[in-house]
Amino acid sequence: MSERRTLGVSRAAAPKADAREGFALTGARLDKLKERARDLRRNPSDAHQALWERLSDSKVGGVKFTRHAVVGSAIADFACPARWIVVQISPEGINAEVAALQDRKLTDVGIRVLRFDEAHVLSDLDDVVAAIGEETNQPFDPRAARRGRATSAPRFESTEG
Repeated sequence: MSERRTLGVSRAAAPKADAREGFALTGARLDKLKERARDLRRNPSDAHQALWERLSDSKVGGVKFTRHAVVGSAIADFACPARWIVVQISPEGINAEVAALQDRKLTDVGIRVLRFDEAHVLSDLDDVVAAIGEETNQPFDPRAARRGRATSAPRFESTEG
């Protein structure tokens, strides 16, 4: 019988001096993330499907969003590379420490992260879309956000298909 393992955050690990270290992936890990993103697109949750219907075709803020995009070492539920925004939907029972670590890794390289509970998306979709639209209209300078943390822009991997 195999032992079940859970994902957690190690308190022993010190933060990296360069936020970009370990952010860009290659090889087998990147391939696995791309395949997982494809699977998530093929089998969306109700909340993902509802929000995608509102974000697709540049309906919010006139900017393009992609769904389940590989951003650094994470899969973003929705990403807007033009505005450096990632929208994450947190399912019930998510490990808050892991979500906070993922958000911090993205913000450390200058990406704005909007996180919504799955129940909030399903119960008040208009409010969620309004918050996303508001953020897309905010002036944003990614260089200023990354100043002192990173030297080049992170890549948003397109895995549509």
